[in-house]
Amino acid sequence: MDQVILGRTGVPVSVAGLGCGGHSRLGQSQGASFEESVRLVREALDLGITYIDTAQRYGTEHIVGEAIRGRRDSVVLSTKVPAVGDDGSRLDAAGLARAVEESQRRLGVDTIDVFHLHAVLEPQYDYCVAELVPEMERLREKGEIRFLGITEYFVGDVTHAMLQKAVRSDCWDVMMLGFNLLNPSARHLVLRDAIARNTGVEVMHAVRRLLSHPDALREAIAGEIAAGHIDPGILDADDPLGFLVHADGAGSVVEAAYRFARHEPGCHVILTGTGNVEHLRSNVRAINLGPLPEADLARLDALFGHLSSLSAN
Repeated sequence: MDQVILGRTGVPVSVAGLGCGGHSRLGQSQGASFEESVRLVREALDLGITYIDTAQRYGTEHIVGEAIRGRRDSVVLSTKVPAVGDDGSRLDAAGLARAVEESQRRLGVDTIDVFHLHAVLEPQYDYCVAELVPEMERLREKGEIRFLGITEYFVGDVTHAMLQKAVRSDCWDVMMLGFNLLNPSARHLVLRDAIARNTGVEVMHAVRRLLSHPDALREAIAGEIAAGHIDPGILDADDPLGFLVHADGAGSVVEAAYRFARHEPGCHVILTGTGNVEHLRSNVRAINLGPLPEADLARLDALFGHLSSLSAN
Protein backbone atom coordinates (compact mmCIF):
# COMPACT_ATOMS: atom_id res chain seq x y z
CA MET A 1 0.00 0.00 0.00
CA ASP A 2 1.39 3.39 -1.01
CA GLN A 3 1.47 6.01 1.73
CA VAL A 4 1.51 9.81 1.77
CA ILE A 5 1.71 12.49 4.42
CA LEU A 6 -1.72 13.99 5.11
CA GLY A 7 -0.77 17.60 4.57
CA ARG A 8 0.13 19.70 7.58
CA THR A 9 -1.05 17.01 10.00
CA GLY A 10 2.31 15.33 9.35
CA VAL A 11 0.61 11.94 9.71
CA PRO A 12 1.46 9.15 7.23
CA VAL A 13 -1.68 7.55 5.78
CA SER A 14 -2.52 5.01 3.11
CA VAL A 15 -3.47 6.51 -0.25
CA ALA A 16 -6.58 4.34 -0.20
CA GLY A 17 -9.02 5.13 2.59
CA LEU A 18 -12.04 3.09 3.59
CA GLY A 19 -15.21 5.14 3.25
CA CYS A 20 -17.95 3.90 5.57
CA GLY A 21 -20.82 5.89 4.08
CA GLY A 22 -21.99 6.31 0.51
CA HIS A 23 -24.51 3.94 -1.03
CA SER A 24 -23.07 0.86 0.69
CA ARG A 25 -22.27 1.86 4.28
CA LEU A 26 -20.02 -1.19 4.67
CA GLY A 27 -22.75 -3.34 3.18
CA GLN A 28 -25.35 -2.31 5.72
CA SER A 29 -27.50 -0.76 2.98
CA GLN A 30 -27.47 -4.10 1.13
CA GLY A 31 -28.44 -6.22 4.11
CA ALA A 32 -25.02 -7.22 5.43
CA SER A 33 -24.90 -8.35 9.03
CA PHE A 34 -22.93 -6.52 11.69
CA GLU A 35 -20.35 -9.33 11.67
CA GLU A 36 -19.97 -9.21 7.88
CA SER A 37 -19.34 -5.47 7.94
CA VAL A 38 -16.80 -5.87 10.74
CA ARG A 39 -14.97 -8.48 8.65
CA LEU A 40 -14.90 -6.07 5.71
CA VAL A 41 -13.23 -3.37 7.81
CA ARG A 42 -10.68 -5.88 9.10
CA GLU A 43 -9.96 -6.97 5.53
CA ALA A 44 -9.29 -3.32 4.68
CA LEU A 45 -6.78 -3.14 7.52
CA ASP A 46 -5.13 -6.35 6.33
CA LEU A 47 -4.81 -4.83 2.84
CA GLY A 48 -2.82 -1.95 4.35
CA ILE A 49 -5.54 0.68 4.62
CA THR A 50 -4.72 2.90 7.59
CA TYR A 51 -7.31 5.66 7.03
CA ILE A 52 -10.95 5.02 7.89
CA ASP A 53 -13.63 7.64 7.35
CA THR A 54 -17.03 7.32 8.99
CA ALA A 55 -19.69 9.66 10.38
CA GLN A 56 -22.52 9.79 12.85
CA ARG A 57 -25.01 9.97 9.98
CA TYR A 58 -23.64 6.80 8.39
CA GLY A 59 -24.52 4.62 11.34
CA THR A 60 -21.24 2.72 11.00
CA GLU A 61 -19.11 4.12 13.84
CA HIS A 62 -19.91 1.16 16.09
CA ILE A 63 -18.88 -1.26 13.31
CA VAL A 64 -15.55 0.50 12.90
CA GLY A 65 -15.07 0.51 16.67
CA GLU A 66 -15.49 -3.25 16.87
CA ALA A 67 -13.27 -3.87 13.84
CA ILE A 68 -10.31 -1.82 15.10
CA ARG A 69 -10.36 -3.22 18.62
CA GLY A 70 -6.76 -4.17 19.39
CA ARG A 71 -5.50 -2.35 16.28
CA ARG A 72 -6.14 1.28 17.20
CA ASP A 73 -2.51 2.34 16.89
CA SER A 74 -2.40 1.41 13.20
CA VAL A 75 -5.50 3.39 12.20
CA VAL A 76 -6.15 7.08 11.51
CA LEU A 77 -9.83 7.68 12.31
CA SER A 78 -11.97 10.34 10.66
CA THR A 79 -15.57 10.99 11.65
CA LYS A 80 -18.08 13.80 11.36
CA VAL A 81 -21.13 15.56 12.73
CA PRO A 82 -23.51 17.88 10.84
CA ALA A 83 -23.31 21.54 11.76
CA VAL A 84 -26.98 21.91 10.80
CA GLY A 85 -29.58 19.22 11.37
CA ASP A 86 -32.17 18.02 8.88
CA ASP A 87 -34.71 20.20 10.68
CA GLY A 88 -32.54 23.29 10.26
CA SER A 89 -31.39 23.38 13.87
CA ARG A 90 -27.83 24.52 14.40
CA LEU A 91 -25.29 22.60 16.40
CA ASP A 92 -23.94 24.67 19.29
CA ALA A 93 -20.71 24.31 21.22
CA ALA A 94 -22.24 22.08 23.90
CA GLY A 95 -23.83 19.89 21.24
CA LEU A 96 -20.51 19.59 19.45
CA ALA A 97 -18.79 18.45 22.63
CA ARG A 98 -21.52 15.84 23.14
CA ALA A 99 -21.17 14.68 19.56
CA VAL A 100 -17.44 14.12 19.98
CA GLU A 101 -18.07 12.17 23.18
CA GLU A 102 -20.72 10.03 21.47
CA SER A 103 -18.43 9.27 18.54
CA GLN A 104 -15.62 8.33 20.91
CA ARG A 105 -17.96 5.93 22.70
CA ARG A 106 -19.17 4.25 19.51
CA LEU A 107 -15.64 4.04 18.11
CA GLY A 108 -14.22 2.83 21.41
CA VAL A 109 -11.43 5.42 21.46
CA ASP A 110 -10.26 8.25 23.68
CA THR A 111 -9.14 10.49 20.83
CA ILE A 112 -10.50 11.02 17.33
CA ASP A 113 -7.79 11.81 14.81
CA VAL A 114 -9.77 13.95 12.35
CA PHE A 115 -13.13 15.40 13.39
CA HIS A 116 -15.10 17.05 10.60
CA LEU A 117 -18.08 19.31 10.38
CA HIS A 118 -20.17 17.31 7.92
CA ALA A 119 -21.66 18.43 4.57
CA VAL A 120 -21.39 22.14 5.26
CA LEU A 121 -23.05 24.46 2.74
CA GLU A 122 -21.73 27.92 1.93
CA PRO A 123 -24.48 29.83 3.83
CA GLN A 124 -23.62 27.81 6.95
CA TYR A 125 -19.88 28.36 6.80
CA ASP A 126 -19.54 31.63 8.71
CA TYR A 127 -21.58 30.20 11.60
CA CYS A 128 -19.29 27.19 11.73
CA VAL A 129 -16.20 29.36 11.99
CA ALA A 130 -17.65 31.75 14.56
CA GLU A 131 -19.44 29.27 16.82
CA LEU A 132 -17.98 25.79 16.32
CA VAL A 133 -14.32 26.19 15.46
CA PRO A 134 -13.48 27.67 18.92
CA GLU A 135 -15.05 24.61 20.55
CA MET A 136 -13.18 22.28 18.19
CA GLU A 137 -9.95 23.99 19.14
CA ARG A 138 -10.80 23.61 22.84
CA LEU A 139 -11.46 19.91 22.31
CA ARG A 140 -8.13 19.60 20.54
CA GLU A 141 -6.37 21.23 23.48
CA LYS A 142 -8.04 18.66 25.77
CA GLY A 143 -6.84 15.80 23.56
CA GLU A 144 -10.36 14.78 22.51
CA ILE A 145 -9.55 15.33 18.83
CA ARG A 146 -6.29 15.84 16.98
CA PHE A 147 -7.15 17.68 13.78
CA LEU A 148 -9.97 19.92 12.56
CA GLY A 149 -11.77 18.95 9.37
CA ILE A 150 -14.63 20.11 7.18
CA THR A 151 -16.52 18.37 4.37
CA GLU A 152 -18.60 19.74 1.55
CA TYR A 153 -21.98 18.49 0.30
CA PHE A 154 -20.77 17.77 -3.21
CA VAL A 155 -24.07 16.63 -4.71
CA GLY A 156 -25.59 19.99 -3.76
CA ASP A 157 -22.46 22.09 -4.24
CA VAL A 158 -20.73 20.88 -7.40
CA THR A 159 -18.82 24.16 -7.77
CA HIS A 160 -17.34 23.93 -4.25
CA ALA A 161 -18.73 27.27 -3.08
CA MET A 162 -18.20 26.41 0.59
CA LEU A 163 -14.71 24.98 0.22
CA GLN A 164 -13.63 27.95 -1.87
CA LYS A 165 -14.12 29.97 1.32
CA ALA A 166 -12.82 27.34 3.74
CA VAL A 167 -9.59 26.67 1.87
CA ARG A 168 -8.50 30.27 2.41
CA SER A 169 -8.75 29.85 6.17
CA ASP A 170 -5.97 28.57 8.40
CA CYS A 171 -8.26 26.71 10.81
CA TRP A 172 -8.78 23.51 8.78
CA ASP A 173 -6.17 20.77 8.86
CA VAL A 174 -8.13 18.42 6.59
CA MET A 175 -10.88 18.84 3.99
CA MET A 176 -13.06 16.32 2.22
CA LEU A 177 -14.02 17.26 -1.32
CA GLY A 178 -15.67 15.74 -4.35
CA PHE A 179 -13.33 15.16 -7.26
CA ASN A 180 -13.56 12.89 -10.29
CA LEU A 181 -12.81 12.79 -13.98
CA LEU A 182 -16.29 14.08 -14.89
CA ASN A 183 -15.98 17.09 -12.58
CA PRO A 184 -12.36 18.02 -11.88
CA SER A 185 -13.29 21.64 -11.03
CA ALA A 186 -11.73 21.37 -7.57
CA ARG A 187 -8.37 21.36 -9.34
CA HIS A 188 -8.65 25.09 -9.99
CA LEU A 189 -11.18 26.13 -7.36
CA VAL A 190 -9.82 24.42 -4.22
CA LEU A 191 -6.73 22.29 -4.67
CA ARG A 192 -4.33 25.06 -5.65
CA ASP A 193 -5.00 26.86 -2.37
CA ALA A 194 -4.98 23.58 -0.45
CA ILE A 195 -1.50 22.84 -1.78
CA ALA A 196 -0.32 26.34 -0.88
CA ARG A 197 -1.58 25.91 2.71
CA ASN A 198 -0.53 22.25 2.92
CA THR A 199 -4.09 21.22 3.79
CA GLY A 200 -4.80 17.50 3.98
CA VAL A 201 -7.35 16.39 1.37
CA GLU A 202 -9.67 13.38 1.40
CA VAL A 203 -11.35 12.69 -1.92
CA MET A 204 -14.92 11.42 -2.12
CA HIS A 205 -16.91 10.64 -5.28
CA ALA A 206 -13.83 9.45 -7.18
CA VAL A 207 -16.18 6.70 -8.34
CA ARG A 208 -19.93 6.96 -8.04
CA ARG A 209 -22.93 5.76 -10.02
CA LEU A 210 -22.13 7.44 -13.35
CA LEU A 211 -18.67 5.89 -13.43
CA SER A 212 -19.81 2.37 -12.61
CA HIS A 213 -23.13 2.20 -14.55
CA PRO A 214 -22.64 2.72 -18.31
CA ASP A 215 -26.32 3.43 -19.03
CA ALA A 216 -26.42 6.17 -16.41
CA LEU A 217 -23.21 7.65 -17.83
CA ARG A 218 -24.59 7.72 -21.38
CA GLU A 219 -27.73 9.46 -20.15
CA ALA A 220 -25.76 12.07 -18.22
CA ILE A 221 -23.43 12.74 -21.15
CA ALA A 222 -26.42 13.16 -23.46
CA GLY A 223 -27.75 15.77 -21.08
CA GLU A 224 -24.45 17.64 -21.05
CA ILE A 225 -24.33 17.58 -24.86
CA ALA A 226 -27.88 18.89 -25.06
CA ALA A 227 -26.96 21.67 -22.65
CA GLY A 228 -24.03 22.64 -24.86
CA HIS A 229 -21.44 21.70 -22.23
CA ILE A 230 -19.72 18.99 -24.29
CA ASP A 231 -18.82 18.99 -27.98
CA PRO A 232 -20.34 15.78 -29.38
CA GLY A 233 -17.75 15.79 -32.14
CA ILE A 234 -14.94 14.81 -29.78
CA LEU A 235 -16.49 11.84 -27.99
CA ASP A 236 -18.30 8.58 -28.63
CA ALA A 237 -21.73 9.14 -27.09
CA ASP A 238 -22.33 5.37 -26.90
CA ASP A 239 -19.11 4.72 -25.00
CA PRO A 240 -17.92 8.12 -23.70
CA LEU A 241 -15.06 6.80 -21.58
CA GLY A 242 -14.17 3.72 -23.59
CA PHE A 243 -10.96 5.35 -24.83
CA LEU A 244 -9.50 4.95 -21.33
CA VAL A 245 -9.53 1.15 -21.54
CA HIS A 246 -6.64 -0.20 -23.62
CA ALA A 247 -3.44 -2.20 -23.28
CA ASP A 248 -1.31 0.73 -22.17
CA GLY A 249 -4.07 2.43 -20.19
CA ALA A 250 -6.62 1.27 -17.66
CA GLY A 251 -8.24 -2.11 -17.36
CA SER A 252 -11.66 -0.58 -16.73
CA VAL A 253 -13.37 2.79 -16.39
CA VAL A 254 -13.56 2.33 -12.62
CA GLU A 255 -9.83 1.69 -12.45
CA ALA A 256 -9.18 4.76 -14.57
CA ALA A 257 -11.35 6.90 -12.30
CA TYR A 258 -9.48 5.84 -9.18
CA ARG A 259 -6.09 6.39 -10.82
CA PHE A 260 -7.21 9.82 -12.07
CA ALA A 261 -8.05 10.98 -8.54
CA ARG A 262 -5.09 9.27 -6.90
CA HIS A 263 -2.50 11.15 -8.93
CA GLU A 264 -4.07 14.60 -8.88
CA PRO A 265 -1.68 17.00 -7.10
CA GLY A 266 -3.06 17.99 -3.70
CA CYS A 267 -5.15 14.85 -3.24
CA HIS A 268 -3.95 12.61 -0.42
CA VAL A 269 -6.48 9.93 0.51
CA ILE A 270 -8.87 8.46 -2.06
CA LEU A 271 -11.90 7.01 -0.33
CA THR A 272 -13.45 3.80 -1.55
CA GLY A 273 -16.65 2.42 -0.10
CA THR A 274 -18.12 -1.04 -0.60
CA GLY A 275 -19.73 -3.95 1.18
CA ASN A 276 -17.94 -6.55 -0.95
CA VAL A 277 -14.45 -7.84 -0.15
CA GLU A 278 -13.48 -8.58 -3.76
CA HIS A 279 -14.71 -5.15 -4.80
CA LEU A 280 -12.58 -3.63 -2.04
CA ARG A 281 -9.48 -5.54 -3.16
CA SER A 282 -10.00 -4.46 -6.77
CA ASN A 283 -10.41 -0.81 -5.81
CA VAL A 284 -7.31 -0.86 -3.62
CA ARG A 285 -5.29 -2.35 -6.49
CA ALA A 286 -6.51 0.44 -8.78
CA ILE A 287 -5.64 3.20 -6.32
CA ASN A 288 -2.11 1.80 -6.00
CA LEU A 289 -1.47 1.83 -9.76
CA GLY A 290 0.39 4.59 -11.54
CA PRO A 291 -1.04 7.61 -13.35
CA LEU A 292 -3.01 7.37 -16.57
CA PRO A 293 -1.18 7.92 -19.88
CA GLU A 294 -0.64 11.56 -20.78
CA ALA A 295 -2.69 11.24 -23.97
CA ASP A 296 -5.68 9.94 -22.00
CA LEU A 297 -5.35 12.72 -19.45
CA ALA A 298 -5.23 15.30 -22.23
CA ARG A 299 -8.40 13.90 -23.79
CA LEU A 300 -10.17 13.88 -20.42
CA ASP A 301 -9.18 17.51 -19.94
CA ALA A 302 -10.56 18.44 -23.35
CA LEU A 303 -13.84 16.67 -22.62
CA PHE A 304 -14.45 17.48 -18.97
CA GLY A 305 -11.77 19.85 -17.72
CA HIS A 306 -14.10 22.83 -17.99
CA LEU A 307 -17.13 21.11 -16.39
CA SER A 308 -18.53 21.68 -12.94
CA SER A 309 -22.08 20.46 -13.46
CA LEU A 310 -21.83 16.75 -12.58
CA SER A 311 -21.13 15.05 -9.28
CA ALA A 312 -21.01 11.52 -10.82
CA ASN A 313 -23.58 10.45 -8.24
